Amino acid sequence: MMSLTQRSHIALRWCTKGLLAFCVAISSSMSFATDELHAPFTALLSKHVVTINDGASTQVDYAGFRASKSSLNTYLATLASVSQTTFDGWDSHTQLAFLINAYNAYTINFILTRYPDLDSIRDLGGFFSSPWKQEVAPLLGDTRTLDEIEHTMIRGGNKYNEPRIHFAVNCASVGCPALREEAYLGSTLESQLQAQTVRFLSDVSRNYMKGDTLYISKIFDWYGDDFALGWKGVSSLNAFMLLYKDALNLSQSQQKKLADGEADVEFLDYNWSLNSKGK
Repeated sequence: MMSLTQRSHIALRWCTKGLLAFCVAISSSMSFATDELHAPFTALLSKHVVTINDGASTQVDYAGFRASKSSLNTYLATLASVSQTTFDGWDSHTQLAFLINAYNAYTINFILTRYPDLDSIRDLGGFFSSPWKQEVAPLLGDTRTLDEIEHTMIRGGNKYNEPRIHFAVNCASVGCPALREEAYLGSTLESQLQAQTVRFLSDVSRNYMKGDTLYISKIFDWYGDDFALGWKGVSSLNAFMLLYKDALNLSQSQQKKLADGEADVEFLDYNWSLNSKGK
């Protein structure tokens, strides 16, 4: 049986011969085939991620992941085996799902290098070093930092024009949006990102509007510009929030305040404590 990489290379050869109809026909099937790559990660996440707060967030059973370390290692080795050429042949949803999964899986693996002797991912850094700037992730022919995956490969140049990735990549912290209980897949990425966004914005412990003031996660302060780059025609953070007025449970008057730019916005403190079950 051919591997996913071999199938991708064959598809690329046919496409370069100008058989456009064939390329369109196989695009969907390639996406579903590539989804197979992430099945082991879904198995791990479904077993070791626990839903809390009525579904608003999750905790991670890092002890369980440690017990399943050989399975995690195998999945990471599979990610590392994907070549740049194969990656470039995928559609944008398949690429983005791959990068999000890589970020989340390598973050878990990074936590396990010290678990249980840490209270925060920031404990993995030093006085002059950031945990996100350490080379921990063999990916697409090089060893990457978590910052490189998120800020260069995912966000760099607005290649994917997808602000909802901020509700999908998980920094192993309580303040971060929930680690999803399944891997992201190219074939279902749109619905998964939408569900993650609604999930996070519905969490009244981290996002809510009271009177004329919108209280939201610090994430929107750090990455506010990403929500004003034209995704679905959105050109401001307020406009993005209005797309999710139901998740935020905004009244008509609050919606008008946001639309008119008359609402105050305050960013809530971020909780960097480890998102660990039992911590």
